[in-house]
Amino acid sequence: MDRSEPRTEVAALRQALNYHRHRYFVLDDPEIPDAEYDVLFDRLVELERSHPELVTPDSPTQRIGAAPSSQFNEVRHDTPMLSLDKCTSADELAAWEERCRRLLEVDDELSYFCEPKIDGIAVSLLYTDRVLVRAATRGDGETGEDITPNVRTIPEIPIELPADVPSPLEVRGEVYMPITGFLAFNRRAVASGERTIVNPRNGAAGSLRQLDPAVTAKRPLAMFCYSIGETPGGWQPRMHSEVMAALENWGLPINRRGRRQANLKGCAEYVDALLADRDSLNYAIDGAVIKVDDLGLRPRLGQVTRKPRWAIAYKYPSEEASTVLVDVDFQVGRTGAITPVAKLEPVFVGGVTVSNATLHNMDEVSRLDLRIGDTVLIHRAGDVIPQVMKVLESKRPEDARAILMPSECPVCGSAIVQEGDEVVARCSGGLRCRAQRKERLRHFASRHALDIEGLGDKLVDQLLAEDLVSGPADLYQLTVDQVAGLERMGVKSAENLLAALEASKRTTFARFIHALGIREVGETTAATLAREFKTLGALVAADEETLQEVEDVGPIVASRIASFFADETNRTLAFALHDEIGIAWEVVEEEPKTSPLDGQTWVLTGSLEAMTRNEAKAALVDLGARVASSVSKNTTVVVAGPGAGSKRTRAEELGIEIMDEPGFVQRLARLGKAAEDPDVA
Repeated sequence: MDRSEPRTEVAALRQALNYHRHRYFVLDDPEIPDAEYDVLFDRLVELERSHPELVTPDSPTQRIGAAPSSQFNEVRHDTPMLSLDKCTSADELAAWEERCRRLLEVDDELSYFCEPKIDGIAVSLLYTDRVLVRAATRGDGETGEDITPNVRTIPEIPIELPADVPSPLEVRGEVYMPITGFLAFNRRAVASGERTIVNPRNGAAGSLRQLDPAVTAKRPLAMFCYSIGETPGGWQPRMHSEVMAALENWGLPINRRGRRQANLKGCAEYVDALLADRDSLNYAIDGAVIKVDDLGLRPRLGQVTRKPRWAIAYKYPSEEASTVLVDVDFQVGRTGAITPVAKLEPVFVGGVTVSNATLHNMDEVSRLDLRIGDTVLIHRAGDVIPQVMKVLESKRPEDARAILMPSECPVCGSAIVQEGDEVVARCSGGLRCRAQRKERLRHFASRHALDIEGLGDKLVDQLLAEDLVSGPADLYQLTVDQVAGLERMGVKSAENLLAALEASKRTTFARFIHALGIREVGETTAATLAREFKTLGALVAADEETLQEVEDVGPIVASRIASFFADETNRTLAFALHDEIGIAWEVVEEEPKTSPLDGQTWVLTGSLEAMTRNEAKAALVDLGARVASSVSKNTTVVVAGPGAGSKRTRAEELGIEIMDEPGFVQRLARLGKAAEDPDVA
């Protein structure tokens, strides 16, 4: 964009902003994330301030939202539905308060009302004689769209209010799509080959603009009310907090995280606390809204450019950003699973700089129609590894290249194979593959296996690079001199590692089984096998039929266990660890405890990215759940990651709740038992 001539740059910015406003507000199909739109908008504001002669009434800076669609009847707002100015730091928030106090000519502290800034679509509800007679979008702030039939389908919105409500009453708020509903909608869309929703905000906007209310009725929508229009006659609230209390008393849905704050310090604390809880909420937010609580002060503060001076939006770091897919790497996991990982031009999103994103498997690559060179929209929430949500096809370069699964393992050169109808492709090299050896060692030493303190990723890499170990048994043959000679290791560190290795020999049979890294055998199944067979010899001797008699062990798991011990290398390793190295155990009975998921049976299927399968099982077991390997009528929830197959189909047939990984992570967070140290590498 030419910055040498302000008039030319202003024209280009207006053209770009109008294009993106139309896609966002009218088509509900944005091409750029909010943060990038804000950059363009802020630049236009900067230019218009420097060159006021360039300001025109039709500039995007002078408008709210977008013109209403011609597909709906127009609604004229008696009181304009305003937009909000924004800030992104405590200093900017303090400067806003200083402007308010200067305009009011007061020295005393002001009180405020703080609430989450919901990422949805602003809606006006008009009640006459207590009955909902009209619902409208904000539109351009002056004129919106009549969406009454669609809003009537939202269960949370009352059609009739109690007898003591003043009339007429205009209620304003935000219609949104709960995250759990958004995830479920996309899951069903992927299963049926239909178009997915990019984010919950677009889901809400698109649902409200359906021409057929029956379609809207099938969408998971909800609403938070946050203000009223003109105050009805006879009702004279003094504070905004009184208005919110009245709305709740009348049965209208409000966000109960809204709080009155006595001063700006309280507002700053609220902003920080809400940000800390952002990832555990069941609705998308992009900040906090701070309003002067005293309604009598608002007319004195007035508004500027259709933005009230008495309110401000404190914006959080965007969880979405666009960037370019530079390449795709294929990583090899402990079981040989080949996972495509997007290599991105570094971009700041969700508070950190991101250069990698998960692609799950090649089915996901195909669904996205993803190619190297594409500009993509990525999403990052909390500690969950970033995901590619959408390809911006309008920006696809002519030389964009298809992404192809390699025929050979990128680490060891062994053939890559797919078993049956599995979505996941795997390296066939087994322990000949250095990557699988590394992941197996990491698993063996992990917290929920033999818990060998000090044996981290970098040390495992060095041990393999120096050919000091090739498998778990070799760890116990290391000497102080060998370890001390490695980079960043000394005698004391070496002695500590060997002490940790010695301590790991005293464990439980369940941990030992889990540490072997048998495919599909996590902590829960390992514990069941330990209780059933008691000794390594008995477990190794069990055939598939015998194994299937064990609770939680189905045909697939039984086949995995039998195949593992049928392999001479695996069998030799297991007995060497037990007989020669002296790893010993005893059955440990735990005291019964009451937990949030007591009595529930969960099943994990497909791949997980935010944590390992074993960490997910551990988190569920800590909460009291039983983690089964197969789906039955007794199953409570199925967590289905990418690649889920027959288990998910069975759950759908039985009408069992199906949850994807983001929903699972949020459920764990809400229960206060999120998995410890999730492995998102």
